[in-house]
Amino acid sequence: MNDSVAYFSMEIGIKPEIKTYSGGLGVLAGDTLKSAADLGLDFTGVTLLYRDGYFKQVLDEKGFQQEEPQQWNYEEILEDTGERVEIEIGDECVTVKAYKYVYEGEKGSVEVFFLSTDLEENSERARNFTSQLYAGGDEMRLCQETVLGIAGAKLIDRLNSPDIYHMNEGHSALLNLEASGDFVFTTHTPVAAGHDSFSPELVRNILGERADQLDLAHELNMTELALEHSDYQNAVSEKHREVSEKMFPQYQLEAITNGVHANTWAQKDLTELFNEYVEKWREDPERLSKAMKIPDKELWHAKKNCKKKLVENVEASTGKEMDEGKFTVGFARRATSYKRPTLIFRDTEALEKLGEKYGGLQIVIGGKAHPHDTRGKELIQKILNYSEMLENVDVYFIEDYGMGDSAYMLSGCDLWLNNPVRGQEASGTSGMKAAINGTPQLSVLDGWWLEGHIEDVTGWSIGEDYVEGENQDEVDSQSIYRKLDHIISKYSNERKEWLDIMRNCIALNGSYFNTNRMVKEYATEAYN
Repeated sequence: MNDSVAYFSMEIGIKPEIKTYSGGLGVLAGDTLKSAADLGLDFTGVTLLYRDGYFKQVLDEKGFQQEEPQQWNYEEILEDTGERVEIEIGDECVTVKAYKYVYEGEKGSVEVFFLSTDLEENSERARNFTSQLYAGGDEMRLCQETVLGIAGAKLIDRLNSPDIYHMNEGHSALLNLEASGDFVFTTHTPVAAGHDSFSPELVRNILGERADQLDLAHELNMTELALEHSDYQNAVSEKHREVSEKMFPQYQLEAITNGVHANTWAQKDLTELFNEYVEKWREDPERLSKAMKIPDKELWHAKKNCKKKLVENVEASTGKEMDEGKFTVGFARRATSYKRPTLIFRDTEALEKLGEKYGGLQIVIGGKAHPHDTRGKELIQKILNYSEMLENVDVYFIEDYGMGDSAYMLSGCDLWLNNPVRGQEASGTSGMKAAINGTPQLSVLDGWWLEGHIEDVTGWSIGEDYVEGENQDEVDSQSIYRKLDHIISKYSNERKEWLDIMRNCIALNGSYFNTNRMVKEYATEAYN
């Protein structure tokens, strides 16, 4: 591929120290750029520089989430490019400054530009446009998306003049007012309420004369704006394409299933095995299909080391003791209702029986609630309450969960749990990260798991007998307990079969559900 690509995303998670991500969308964006560098492609990333990050999660004495600014010194991590552009936002001329981070991959490098309005010449209001990710109401959000789309396009056109503009979600859709070239749009949101929309009056107030270029007969929906102006549109799994085309029936979307960056997410004990048994896997993660030949003893030893690190980190984080010998389930998601973080506790008697039967059970949970999601914060409180009331099941909640925590959780847990409401998981990537570390998944058949699941081979499904109209929570929770009984029995009594499943996770799912394969698909399908 000879074309140059500018990749725009409201959040990009390159590494834990760069606090410009909140979760899956940003981490996926970072993984995408890393794989582009590994493949030697001409890519540039564009995002905002959030002075206060997303937020630091602090739990008060009642277990209720409070938010504090994330402290990070971006001037020590990022390079000041000296580049500035000016744009009109409302009645102000706002100066936008660009910082840069360079990611060095296997075959090339990628520059990621971080845009900041926190400059002395800007008003206090304008300086705060890039203070915090997903902060404030509609006005602040539209101002942020104006900086990302319009200022970002002006800057990148000056520096690189890319052939293709890739909008990762609709946040950057306003770049269509500034940029010229081919446009690619990827949607990640399977719920209508998750797509940003703004009133015509607010759009006119913020964009001024530029608003005349938009159809403001109704609210400005950023996803529809991106769809309308893009030359290629895609969802992020086969199932998500079906869901998206029902939401936007006037458009035909393609499906490019997400992946994860194998080099980032495979942990040290596993990568040492890959280095020995899978030649050139870093350059070509599809070669991980050869992980089938990793010997049982060495794979089990690596996994035990990962679990030891999990125990050390969880004990340091929570102050509670863990037991390396007990079966451990991991769950890490944004704390919100549709992800059902408390589903496993629906029938505590059934859960307690499992813990008693197998000499104990451990559940490690992490995740932040959006600052305005009161229900999500209440779910965290419930998890903490369950941790106090259960006798045979030990529950650990990782406060302020982030990329650094996910590394030891994904590799150290024995099983990864995922139980969203059906149809509301666009793809899901944490299970892919678990798979690359030989951790099987127990999940609702949604998103990527519809493509990666083979029962008793790569993991297990939840509620496969569910009939529409039934009580999902009841059906799925009872399915979880039945499956856990089967899974823990296999782990305890059929070690050879368990190791085969671990290898399958790496060789079947890890070799395919990675961003190198994903970026190659974009190169041949979207960028050609």
